[in-house]
Amino acid sequence: MLDTLLEKANNLPMKPGVYIMLDSSGEVIYVGKAKKLKNRVTSYFRGSHLPKVAAMVEKVEDFNVIVVDSEFESLVLENSLIKQHQPHYNILLKDDKGYPFIKLDVNSQYPRFDIVNKPTKDGAKYFGPYGGRSMTRQIIDVISKTVGLPTCGKKFPRDIGKDRPCLNHHMGNCRAWCQGNGTAGDYRASVNEACLILEGKTKELLDELNDRMTETAEDLRFEQAAELRDRIRAIDSLANKQKVIATAFADTDAVGFKRGAKCCFVVLHFNDGSLTAKDFELLPEPIESDGEAVSALVRQYYTAKGNYPKTVLLPCECEDREELQQLFTTLAGRKVSVEVPQRGERAKLCERANLNAAEEILRSTTAEQRRAGTLLWLQKALRLPEYPKRIEAFDVSNLGDTGIVAAMTVHKDGKPLKRDYRKFRIKDMDIRDDYASMRQAVGRRFARYKNGDERFNKLPQLLLIDGGITHAQAAKGVLDELGLTVPVFGMVKDDRHRTRALVTPEGEEISISSNQAVFSFIGNIQEETHRFAIEYQRSLRNESFGSQLLDIKDVGEKRKNELLRTFKTIKAIKSASYDELCAVVPKNTALAVYEHYHTGDEET
Repeated sequence: MLDTLLEKANNLPMKPGVYIMLDSSGEVIYVGKAKKLKNRVTSYFRGSHLPKVAAMVEKVEDFNVIVVDSEFESLVLENSLIKQHQPHYNILLKDDKGYPFIKLDVNSQYPRFDIVNKPTKDGAKYFGPYGGRSMTRQIIDVISKTVGLPTCGKKFPRDIGKDRPCLNHHMGNCRAWCQGNGTAGDYRASVNEACLILEGKTKELLDELNDRMTETAEDLRFEQAAELRDRIRAIDSLANKQKVIATAFADTDAVGFKRGAKCCFVVLHFNDGSLTAKDFELLPEPIESDGEAVSALVRQYYTAKGNYPKTVLLPCECEDREELQQLFTTLAGRKVSVEVPQRGERAKLCERANLNAAEEILRSTTAEQRRAGTLLWLQKALRLPEYPKRIEAFDVSNLGDTGIVAAMTVHKDGKPLKRDYRKFRIKDMDIRDDYASMRQAVGRRFARYKNGDERFNKLPQLLLIDGGITHAQAAKGVLDELGLTVPVFGMVKDDRHRTRALVTPEGEEISISSNQAVFSFIGNIQEETHRFAIEYQRSLRNESFGSQLLDIKDVGEKRKNELLRTFKTIKAIKSASYDELCAVVPKNTALAVYEHYHTGDEET
């Protein structure tokens, strides 16, 4: 089937367009766009892929393409087809997540603000969208109280004069319209003030009210001037403190995206440099690269909201960034910038968004779930036949050509299993040879398994070798000789001695640096195995030093320990004077030690 699909893909044009992957039932399972259809589509049907891409390709029975004239057209068409088909393998925001609007029925004599799911062509005025219904209700309440509009359930003019004013009036939050305190025109004026605030035109409103206050004061209408003064203060306070309203007209949005046990997409809204709100969504790991995933999520997010800031800051470069900018500018009816900041304050906003994404992943998963997600990622990325419940790691440590040791650590369910750690003293090795040392350590461990040794009676689902391809090949060769099948990977380090990738004995590298959880997990295994090997080597060296002292007359176990406890090293004992030795051990022992290290030192 792959050969047939590859042959069909090879006949595609080198033009921009959209490709639509279909399964055996004809259902759309993936939609993508390409600058050059032939290059992109053929790539699916040759070579190896990450597990999720491979799973999608296995289900492809056919594909269709739509050729367009430009990359911008392909972006718009892809976005439309994803909305229409909701393909299983495309990264998708929840389609049931609504962004409410505030509706004002301008045809009513006493119009009220209400919450609706989406605007319609009914002559009403709409504001938004906003992040959620509770936020939207809060906005209506805050603005209504600021300009003195009612928030009760009374209907005007029907209920004017029928009842006493409610508590809102006594608290100074309503002008008591139910008592006829103001005409329908006055009510409309207050509604217009609320509209200016919702449109982000607070400065224009304050300028207008200040002019009116000055005018009434000059006309000696001091009571009206005082009322206007109080309203100016309330609106000014709202503009400075009530940041929640700014989410409808934020001037900058910073996007964050992180992979881990789950993936998280975050949008931070900033207005005049201040953070006003945050939207986020947790998602399964996408088939797309980070750039492609961010592009798809940003498109879905803003086209669903229908509201665009002046600037959108992306955390990574997207191939179609210019087309995204063109799309948002067209839909917004004004210039919308889409940028990838590299340094400065704007880059820090994206760093903050990424940090928020990582923290949401952390909060949404328990430690056990995070470990399970990390191990599942390893199984898929490394194409392991089994879930890596048990992972064993080997490292070799040496001091010159002597004192060569190896260490084996074990992690079960992502946690260290210290009772299964093992140490190996490398034997019959006259010169330093890391590869031969690794072969010996791995060989002895798995030979013990073959011989039924209870201390080595479990096989790992993943074997990690500290080092690159040659170390992995050494371990794989031993396993082949023993007739055992265990997946082996070398741990390839970066210039800071951290594992950046895993490599197969055949030389295929699998990067782990893009997944922070996996990067940290493998790095911890590497450090723990190295620590265990170094500690064993040090213990042997100390043991060797101690045995040197036992060769001296009058030095037994007790005196040896006293000397090592005080002087720490053989070098310090050699350098000590007779009097210094006497301060630690009896004179006869001190003399024996001193003479042992100093007799024959003089030149002849």
